[in-house]
Amino acid sequence: MTLEERFQASFVTSLALREKQIQQSYRPVIGVHKWFARRPGTVFPGLLLAEFEDREDLQTAFWEPHRYRGVIADPFMGGGTPLFEAIRLGFSVVGCDTNPMAYWVVRQSIGTLDLDAFANEAEAICNDVERELGRLYRTTCVLCGRSVPVKYFVWVKTQACPVCGTRNDLFPGHLLAEATRHPRHVLVCSRCGALNEYAEVPTRASPEPCTTCGQPVHIEGPARRRRARCSHCESSFPYPENRPAHAPKHRMWAIEYHCADCREEGRRGRFFKAPEPQDLAQYEDAVRAGRERDDLPIPDDEIPSGDETDRLHRWGYRSYRELFNGRQLLGLGVLLRRILDVRRPDVRHALLTVFSDFLRYQNMLCRYDTYALKCQDIFSVHGFPVGLIPCEASLLGTERVGSGGFRHFVRKYVRAKQYCSAPFETRWAGRRKKRIQMTGEMINAPFTPMLPKGDIQAVALRAANAVEFPLEPSSLDGVFTDPPYFDNVQYAELMDFCYVWLRLGLKDEFGEFRGTTTRSANELTGNHTSGRGLEHFAGGLSAVFSHYARA
Repeated sequence: MTLEERFQASFVTSLALREKQIQQSYRPVIGVHKWFARRPGTVFPGLLLAEFEDREDLQTAFWEPHRYRGVIADPFMGGGTPLFEAIRLGFSVVGCDTNPMAYWVVRQSIGTLDLDAFANEAEAICNDVERELGRLYRTTCVLCGRSVPVKYFVWVKTQACPVCGTRNDLFPGHLLAEATRHPRHVLVCSRCGALNEYAEVPTRASPEPCTTCGQPVHIEGPARRRRARCSHCESSFPYPENRPAHAPKHRMWAIEYHCADCREEGRRGRFFKAPEPQDLAQYEDAVRAGRERDDLPIPDDEIPSGDETDRLHRWGYRSYRELFNGRQLLGLGVLLRRILDVRRPDVRHALLTVFSDFLRYQNMLCRYDTYALKCQDIFSVHGFPVGLIPCEASLLGTERVGSGGFRHFVRKYVRAKQYCSAPFETRWAGRRKKRIQMTGEMINAPFTPMLPKGDIQAVALRAANAVEFPLEPSSLDGVFTDPPYFDNVQYAELMDFCYVWLRLGLKDEFGEFRGTTTRSANELTGNHTSGRGLEHFAGGLSAVFSHYARA
């Protein structure tokens, strides 16, 4: 019987639906680094078993360890899911992708790492950076007056009225927190900036008085559908400006912090405050300190034109460093400088990978989620949406508090590598789940520059067009891939955001990182800006599939 006849579609679909609800719990390996549109890992063991398992009962075989032999290829490896599952089952693999970030993510996922050395170095780095910059991420609790760690600084974009020159906050709405994970709704007063809590959401038709200045508070903001109303002269003006001369300006208006003492004393909900003068002065201190440092590794790369990046241009962003505020640039520069000083290559490479991934939560395109009450990363959608309410997460983060800090990403990386050493499946029986350890399986194998033979497990990876990998006839036992879907995701334009930082630490060691961008004319995606249409896409897929079918 063929794979198409043996594949257990309904069984695998039931597993995949569970996995997609919380993918990192089922396949922690994806925590090594962000990639886009990852397929559920459970799909590929289902496919591989349908092709290579001799027994007819594939549903029983799914929960058992396997050690097959042979060579599996993925010419569009991306985040590496088909390769990881093939390696788990004992296969040698060949993986290609034109994007060097895909090559790096897969390489770091499969490669060996001394986790104790990694964890110890990461802790030492966090302690060093904490001593130098920790004061910049603290505030005063409004309840007890103690110095406490900040979770998030919340900002709003501002723009000058073209009629009277008044600088206006571009609030789409005045809501900071919904009464879901906090006892009451939290809204900001547009007159005095105080944060107010209400049992019901006040509206323009039914406002509530500000507890500080008495002025009416309502959820509706002045910015809507790319037009804003001036708070001084009532003029309506468009945002962003037409061909802005500079990146947007921002104003800090809220802080979420954590006070362990008040929490122990029974305080319910989250801790919010409007920034005080010392909070604003603290930020200005960070900006000045960053300007005085000329030793910090910070990329100066310009943002090229593109289907996704042109959205950044419309807001006035011209270089990648403009996507970060002054405190973020200082913190990222100090942290990266310290990582680059790590002598042990495997540990340094792992820490650089963590740094690259956590950049997603350390930029001014992140937003504050008023429902979940946390920072949403820049790639919460597969693009560069420019929100009006950016969220600045704490650089290092606090243990078991919040998300988006470097410490959180270190722990995520450790969990990912632990899973690679001891993979498992998650099986449900009614409402109860059980972790099934796949004894003997590993997502780990030695690298080889040559085409693997299959008798001894090995991994061959290339950051190149898949047709450039030399393949002999009958050298592959299968090709399992999740190819790009025309113009659905602009992988290179998006991953350049991480690449320009990561290459500062890798370009002298790895030829794959010597280029200034991950963009390639060979990338098989539709892209209007680069002139890649359906003919390029279909022709490229045909060439790759033919090349691998012959093997």
